[in-house]
Amino acid sequence: MHSIGVDIGGTKIAAGVVDEEGRIVASTRRVTPATDQDLIQSAVVDAVHELREDHEVAAVGIGAAGFVGADRRTIVFAANLAWRDAAIADEVEGRIDLPVVVENDANAAGWAEFRFGAAQDASDMLMLTVGTGLGGALVLDGRLVRGSGGFAGEVAHMNLVPEGQWCGCGRRGCLEQYTSGTALVRAARARAVSSEPLYAPLLERAGGDASAIDGPMVTHAAQEGDEGALALLAELGHWLGYGAASLSAVLDPEIFVVGGGVSSAGDLLLDPARTAYASELVARGHRPLARFAVARTGNGAGMIGAADLARQDA
Repeated sequence: MHSIGVDIGGTKIAAGVVDEEGRIVASTRRVTPATDQDLIQSAVVDAVHELREDHEVAAVGIGAAGFVGADRRTIVFAANLAWRDAAIADEVEGRIDLPVVVENDANAAGWAEFRFGAAQDASDMLMLTVGTGLGGALVLDGRLVRGSGGFAGEVAHMNLVPEGQWCGCGRRGCLEQYTSGTALVRAARARAVSSEPLYAPLLERAGGDASAIDGPMVTHAAQEGDEGALALLAELGHWLGYGAASLSAVLDPEIFVVGGGVSSAGDLLLDPARTAYASELVARGHRPLARFAVARTGNGAGMIGAADLARQDA
């Protein structure tokens, strides 16, 4: 039985027909009209109609960046999209005549990894999506954990450093401010213009313009052996492992799956995370260490996870 997964981001809407093995058999894209709720829904409907022309599907799953209600039908709040208490499932269902399930995009991507990716042999998983921000998805005993209000897994805003870096949520010291692509770029640009010779090659790589430094540039430099870039990734990895150790004290996952753009650094990021995690873990030496693995389902994870969750409901 096929289903459609829709991944709504701040700039693009990706939709795909997904089979029972988690394979995307057809896909399409739309630009996200981020400031207009009705136009976003129309773009989703249009994409679904296009995909249904050549495929029979049973349900539609929508993954969106934002807080999704426990009913999995309402987007309560989205920082970068024009949704406030939006009954998106009702609106879209009325226009496509198919059942619709709404899920947080990180949860959808995490479910794809649990079902078809790096955690398919585990029963307890925490996915950390290290992109522009930090996303989280929690699976315990084979079940996606959403919490009483649907907000579980929002690890980005766990307080890590009291009175630390300001966060967009209005608080200081959130984990996201130390373990995201944004944090990596902020640190890289600041150090590139410092007097530290370790980071001079990174500034040279950017043509002398620190504002031209981005995450992929840092990753590529590290992969080529640039010591400054390696130090930046190691620092981010340290904070990631430090946060993972705190999360393990409560959740005790079997595996941490790391996705998002920064995960392309592979072990340059994960090895420092593993070291910090093992160092900070409570009762270390008397409990199993969780594995750290890079996500496998790639850019289609949100579509795959949303489609599979919708299929299960259908």
